[in-house]
Amino acid sequence: MSEQQRERFEDPVDGTIWDVDAAFLTSNWTCIWGNGCKGILPRDAEHLNQGCCSHGTKFLDEEESMNTGALAMFLDPSVFQFHAEAHEGGIYADDARTLTRVVDGACIFHNRPGFEGGEGCALHLAAIDAGESPTEWKPSVCWQLPLRAETRSDGSKVLRHWARSDWDDDDLTIAWCCTEEPEPFIGETTVVHSLAEELTALVGPEVYVQIRDRLG
Repeated sequence: MSEQQRERFEDPVDGTIWDVDAAFLTSNWTCIWGNGCKGILPRDAEHLNQGCCSHGTKFLDEEESMNTGALAMFLDPSVFQFHAEAHEGGIYADDARTLTRVVDGACIFHNRPGFEGGEGCALHLAAIDAGESPTEWKPSVCWQLPLRAETRSDGSKVLRHWARSDWDDDDLTIAWCCTEEPEPFIGETTVVHSLAEELTALVGPEVYVQIRDRLG
């Protein structure tokens, strides 16, 4: 990101400096899953309606992995298409439990088109049914996208959007990147407001208020 796109904010709680991609946060980007999203496969896969769920999700840490596994055991089959597969073979792709399994070409939690309980992430649907935030149920990377937070060696942090290079150094892995194509920039509000819940969870309420007041 260029200097002109950056804004710096200091967390009054712990002094952390956040270097924020102001250009993206003030854009009208919006998630177009189910409305033109072409996914993250090497070819246009809009017809699959998988969005960014084509691959297994990498967990932030062991605690997140175990929490997700526990939630999976309590999901009702009515909102979890692959409930039986989860109970028979678990949700993990590896013995270290760092990734979710891929079943029939997508994450085990991704309900496919036509599923009566609802298409999309079973964890997301279950959280809404429970009256809770999906940020409390879904693995971190799932609810954070398209936002990405990174910690520098000096302890300061960067908040920016995911870029093609984060997925695909050789431009061969994905055919389309939602933050670098024009189709998703059709939102009625800026990202500062449309992703307020996710931003607050990432940077904390104090920094979010600063971002909203300065960029909103």
